[in-house]
Amino acid sequence: MKKNIIIRGTLGFLLGITMAYLITIVISLIWADGYYLPCVPELITVMKNEIYAVIVQALLSGVLGMGFGACSVIWEIESWSIIKQTGIYFAIVSVIMIPVAYLLYWMEHSIKGFLSYFGIFVFIFIVIWVIQYIAGKHTVKKMNANLYKTKSDKDNY
Repeated sequence: MKKNIIIRGTLGFLLGITMAYLITIVISLIWADGYYLPCVPELITVMKNEIYAVIVQALLSGVLGMGFGACSVIWEIESWSIIKQTGIYFAIVSVIMIPVAYLLYWMEHSIKGFLSYFGIFVFIFIVIWVIQYIAGKHTVKKMNANLYKTKSDKDNY
């Protein structure tokens, strides 16, 4: 399991940077009127220049991806219930996501900003969880049907 955590964390770091970069491109296409917005203006102001802001955003986005990637091994602990897996995964990724979002100014620095960002995060988490759960149930149903078919075929010989 340690090996999987390291591999997924490393891949997650790279994927986190990639996702953040792609998100900045999409945001720029939608709201920047032909310009590229590498990060939020508040972060540039705090960091004193754009390149430092972009470096910090890249590193923290990598950390975020690393956390999500490394935590994905939780879903493979078969001795845990789905509720325990979900709760622990959610707690860990929340502890990573919220400070990163705060530091990078992805959320307004107020109670209202925190609550709305956290609410959106919870909503997206639930939507993804439900989609994954339904997909998993469908996969298990197909596997069981194949097993039943294989057993029936053997019984017919």
